[in-house]
Amino acid sequence: MSAAADYGNVDPERALKYAVQHIRDDRAQVIEGIIEPVTPTWDNEAAAESIRDQIRPRARELGCVTGSGNLDLPGSSNWYVPDIAVVPAARAKGATALLPEDTLLVVEVTSESNRDTDFVVKRRRYAEYHAPLYLLVDRQEQSVTLFAEPGRLGYTRVDGPHPFGAVIRLPEPFGIDLDTAELR
Repeated sequence: MSAAADYGNVDPERALKYAVQHIRDDRAQVIEGIIEPVTPTWDNEAAAESIRDQIRPRARELGCVTGSGNLDLPGSSNWYVPDIAVVPAARAKGATALLPEDTLLVVEVTSESNRDTDFVVKRRRYAEYHAPLYLLVDRQEQSVTLFAEPGRLGYTRVDGPHPFGAVIRLPEPFGIDLDTAELR
């Protein structure tokens, strides 16, 4: 029988998040305590790029940057790397990670391996951590859904699902129409 290792007073959440930030030559996220590599496909990247290109001009007007930086969810065993996050440039400067509430918009593009995570787990957690807008691009169902107004039990406003090709209105502070035709 082997003896269990004694790590003293190590905070498991902090240790897990430290480890995921120090993975060499790759990016990873933590989903409900499980480390998962972030390895988007070119189809995933093309969908994200289409959206990024449409929102980038308005994000710049708002003094924001668009990227796929780390989002920490303190008090949980979650550390996300969204496909796109729009955040104020001042908050992003020098930050290792931000909170979902620091974002103006989070976008996730599903793949076969992560659809349920993006649709169920991340949707719930982004609402819990007050990401104001969550855009879910569901490549398997070829639809787009916008979740808004985070509440205790999840998002209280849902716009969609809309089929690829529809035009989706991103509310203020964006106030722009997002054309999803290129997502097909």
